Amino acid sequence: MNKTELKYSLLLFIAALIWGTAFVFQFLGMNSIGPLAFTTGRSFIGFLFLIPVAILVERHKRKHTDIDKMPHCEVYMIGPFTKAELLGGLVCGSILCIASNFQQVGIQYTTVAKAGFLTALYVILVPMLGILLHHEIPKYLWICAGISVVGLYFLCLYGKDAGSTSIGDLLEIICAFIFAVQILCVSHYSMRCRGVVLSCLQFFVCGCESWILTMIYEHPTLSGVIDALPSLLFVGVLSSGVAYTLQIVTEKHLNPTVASLIMCLESVISAIAGWLLLSQIITPPEILGATLMFAAIVLAQILPGFLKNN
Repeated sequence: MNKTELKYSLLLFIAALIWGTAFVFQFLGMNSIGPLAFTTGRSFIGFLFLIPVAILVERHKRKHTDIDKMPHCEVYMIGPFTKAELLGGLVCGSILCIASNFQQVGIQYTTVAKAGFLTALYVILVPMLGILLHHEIPKYLWICAGISVVGLYFLCLYGKDAGSTSIGDLLEIICAFIFAVQILCVSHYSMRCRGVVLSCLQFFVCGCESWILTMIYEHPTLSGVIDALPSLLFVGVLSSGVAYTLQIVTEKHLNPTVASLIMCLESVISAIAGWLLLSQIITPPEILGATLMFAAIVLAQILPGFLKNN
């Protein structure tokens, strides 16, 4: 690895470090406000943070020239956005709203470590959901899925009655499926949209829809929001804003497999952060399950390149 690749690898590791640690702050933030209110706050903070980022990026790239050169891009402008960006922001933001709120509610009833590993299942689920798009599923992916299922058993079910399975674990598994759909949608619209602009719009849509749900189901107080503000700022600015921007910048300079492996460390970091900051203990069977799930995630990333070269 040359110096340039090393630099961008370290930057992406910082993003994974932020994402993994963010689970702790998502957990702590709900001591003061409900999960819907937390998702609303972090989404709007991420949106506000990304506005100047989007402006700077567009100035640097001379946005109108770049838009015209983008493949399959709809250049019909509605204000500062294209039609594709507005539609993509609405679709991706709505799915992000569902996934984020499932994750946030689930964290209330499970540990930070489990939430991190269960959410990371999207790495395997994304290509498997490609079946719906008539994509061929390689054999190695079924092996990885099988390993992850065994890991899931030890992480969430071993030594427990089926009826006593944590509702939080189930919500995080559902969240992983929805995040996988959201990633596929982002992948589809990113071919027609400017990346930071699309992210900015999806956070705005997620915030608006979560705010409506908050007004219906929760009644946050100003004092509660102020108490949760440190957690909201960490997750909104660092997780949604800084880490996402680092991902955009670094992935252009790294091998996709290397980038995916570094981002997978998010799940391990969440477990370590939960142990260090919240004193949440993970039992030996849960450690075995987490190890198997992480192994499946890593294999899903490295086996394609290995099989291709052999």
